[in-house]
Amino acid sequence: MTAKLLEVEDLRVAFDTRRGTVEALRGISFAVPAGGVLGIVGESGSGKSVASLAVMGLLDRAGSVTGGRIRFDGQDITHAGGAELRRLRGAALSMIFQNPRAALNPIRGIGRQIADVLRAHRPLTRAQARDKAVALLEAVRIRDAARRADAFPHELSGGMCQRVMIAMAMACEPRLIIADEPTTGLDVTTQKAVMDLLAGLTRERGMAMVLITHDLGLAAQYCDEVTVMEQGRVVESAPPGRLFGAPREAYTRRLVAACPTPSSTIAGLTPDAPPLPAAPVPATLPPGTPLLLEVQGLKKRFPDGTLAVDDVSFTMRPGESLGLVGESGSGKSTISRMVTRLIDASEGEIIFEGESIGAIPARDFHRAPQRSQVQIVFQDAGESLNPRFSAFDSIADPLRRLAGLRDSASLRRAVEDAADGVGLPRALLDRYPHQLSGGQRARVGIARAISVQPRLLVLDEPTAALDVSVQAVVLQLLEKLRREKGLAYLFVSHDLNVVRMLCDRLIVLRQGRIVEEGDSARVFRSPAAEYTAQLIAAIPHFRPEVVEA
Repeated sequence: MTAKLLEVEDLRVAFDTRRGTVEALRGISFAVPAGGVLGIVGESGSGKSVASLAVMGLLDRAGSVTGGRIRFDGQDITHAGGAELRRLRGAALSMIFQNPRAALNPIRGIGRQIADVLRAHRPLTRAQARDKAVALLEAVRIRDAARRADAFPHELSGGMCQRVMIAMAMACEPRLIIADEPTTGLDVTTQKAVMDLLAGLTRERGMAMVLITHDLGLAAQYCDEVTVMEQGRVVESAPPGRLFGAPREAYTRRLVAACPTPSSTIAGLTPDAPPLPAAPVPATLPPGTPLLLEVQGLKKRFPDGTLAVDDVSFTMRPGESLGLVGESGSGKSTISRMVTRLIDASEGEIIFEGESIGAIPARDFHRAPQRSQVQIVFQDAGESLNPRFSAFDSIADPLRRLAGLRDSASLRRAVEDAADGVGLPRALLDRYPHQLSGGQRARVGIARAISVQPRLLVLDEPTAALDVSVQAVVLQLLEKLRREKGLAYLFVSHDLNVVRMLCDRLIVLRQGRIVEEGDSARVFRSPAAEYTAQLIAAIPHFRPEVVEA
C-alpha cells in the first residue's frame, strides 16, 4: 500500500465576519500518496482554495481550523507554529497561487524573487542562485530567460507571471506542490508543457501534487483521483474515468455537462436555458455590403525592439465572430489593443466602417465618434473595474462620457436596460466589485461595454478565470447578444473549444504573424498548418463518453 504523503481528515474551517461565523469547510477528507496527483474541482465558493490555504497554514486572521486534522509525511501540522511552517514552506510544501500578480512582489525583479526562495532553503551564493533561477525560467518556457530575469512583474504578461510562480514553487524541489489554478493564464501548448513538467517531476521524484482547477479536461488528463466539492463539502471522489464517465451525483453531472468538448454546442452547455434567438445577420451578406473592420499590414514594434505584430491583415463583417488564437506572445492582445485604439500601431491601417481610425492617435481616440462603436471586455473583470465604483457607476461611466447622458432618470433606465441585457439582477447594481462573484463581475464588464450600443466588441479572454458552469452561462449570454443586437466579436482566447463554439472564423497567430486563417469548423477538422495542428493536439482531453470507467 502506497504511503500517504498528505492526509486531510474531517477538516473544518470557519471565518469570523461582521454577520457572524461562516463555516467554509464542513468536514472534508482527502489524501494524496507520494507520486500521486489529486484533482479538486468545484465552483467558486466551494472551498477548494480554503482547503489549500489551510494545508499551507496561510489562512487569514479571520479564519481558523475548528476541527479535523492535517498530516504531512506522518507529521501533524494542523496547528503548527510559524517557525515550523516557515521551515516547511518552499522546501517541503510549496504552492502555486491563482493570482500571480497579487502574489509576486511588484518592486523586485522576478529572478531575484526566485533566488530569494532558493537562498532561504539552500546554501547558495547570489550568483549560483541567479543561475538556478534562470534555469527554472527556461524550464517553464520563458524565452530569453537571462534577460527576463531582471524584469518586474508589471513588465510581463499574465501568462508569463503565472510561469514565474510555477518556477518559484518548483525551485527547492518540494515534496508536495499545491497548484491553485496553475494554468489559467496559459495557452494550450504552454499549459501542456508546464503540466507535463509538473506531472513528470511528481512521479520521478516521489512528490505529490494537489491540482485545484475549474478545467475538467486538465483534471481528467493529469489526475489519478478527482474530488468534487460544493459549498464546503466533498460531493464525491473517484478516478477521473469513473467520475466523468459515470458521475453519481447531480452536481457532478451538471459540471460535466457545462464543460466544453469538441462536440459541444453553446446551447448544450446548459440544457435548461431558453433557446437562442434567430440571428438578425444573414449567413451571406448581400453583394456590396460594406465591411465593418479592415486591418491592413498591421505592425507593432515596442521601444525595446520587440516586433510583437508583423504584417497582419484581416477583415470582419457586421455580426461576425472572429477568433484570434495562439501562444502567449503571439500578438493577440496587442492586436486587440490596437484595434480598440488603446495603443498606436507602428505601421498599417485600421479602417472601421470605411473610415481610418488607425490614423487617430490612441491618446485622442476617446474624443472620436467611433469610440462608442468599438468597445473591449478585458480578461480580468475584477482588475478592469474601478474598485471605488459600484456596478451601477461602472456601467454608467461610458454612458456619461461617450453618450452624454446626464439626466439621472434616463441614466438609470439605460444602466438597468444594460444590466437586464446581461442577466445582472438590478439588486446587485449598488454593490462594489469585491462584493460580486466572478461571474457577476464578468456581467458588469460586458454590460459596461454594450451600454453604449457598439458595433464591434473585442473580448480578451472574458471567460478564462470562470468556473465551467459560469463560463457556460456567459458564453450563452454572448451568443444571445450577438444574435439579438447584431454585434461583431473579435474574440481573443486560449480555450480552443470555446473559440470553436463561438467563432465563425479563426485566425491562428505565431510570433506576430498569421499562420492560418479560415472557417472555424474547417480549421479544427483539417488544419493546414503544422502549428495549428499542434495547438489542437494540446487541448486537454475531456470526452466523458469515451473515458474508460
